[in-house]
Amino acid sequence: MPAYRAGRHELGQNFLTDRTTIDTIVDLVSRTDGPLIEIGSGGGALTLPLQALSRPITAIEIDPRHAHKLRHRVDPSTTVVHTDFLQYRLPQAPHTVVGNLPFHHTTAILRHILHAEHWTAAVLLVQWEVARRRAAVGGATMMTAQWWPWYEFGLVGRVPASAFTPRPGVDAGLMTITRRTIPLVDPALRPRYRAFVHAVFTGKGHGLHQIVPRVTGRSGTAAVEKWLAGQRFRGTPLPRDLSPQQWSELFAVTGQRDPATARKQGGRRS
Repeated sequence: MPAYRAGRHELGQNFLTDRTTIDTIVDLVSRTDGPLIEIGSGGGALTLPLQALSRPITAIEIDPRHAHKLRHRVDPSTTVVHTDFLQYRLPQAPHTVVGNLPFHHTTAILRHILHAEHWTAAVLLVQWEVARRRAAVGGATMMTAQWWPWYEFGLVGRVPASAFTPRPGVDAGLMTITRRTIPLVDPALRPRYRAFVHAVFTGKGHGLHQIVPRVTGRSGTAAVEKWLAGQRFRGTPLPRDLSPQQWSELFAVTGQRDPATARKQGGRRS
């Protein structure tokens, strides 16, 4: 397959060649709805099998060589667009995102996807450690917690480096993201909620019992302490130990105040 051997290092082109992984991705996508937006179509390893789902596909490819070749191989219902996905504006209608993400642009692409408003599901192949972190294996990261009220992150499994040509230096992870039909936090409060999560993750103190009151200020201490006591944590809970529901509840308990303002008020009273 000469197209796969032509991967360009500067574009992070490690083409998926493992049939089992391709079939798994197609099966996962078949459980979603709407038109498909594919990130990094390359030579069509995913694009062509996805056509069996009989759904419109827009394949985004940054390399003009692969975009040109793929246009001559796809069905009329598939559109190949030569552009950088980071510059591409996702449709203003429900759709599903799928793709084998270039490892060195994974975080930027994930942020681009998460900030878009209308997609309903995503099936993504990323670096293994990135997939683990986004799915909160071993505890939530700040980025995962900041998006949890609106999205569910799932880890499907590990994909060995041997599944790609050329072979990358690390394994990949297959993950899913699903937009919650009922958000845990009002989307209008997203900036304030994300600032709250950032303040808690970066706050000083040994465990949530010390960190959160310092973030919220003294006026919210009693409510926070009561909520923490009701959670029955084992040991000293840290920000990474909270579940999506607990983050949303804690945010509500604090009165949804601006963390920066709360810290200033707490500082004046101390």
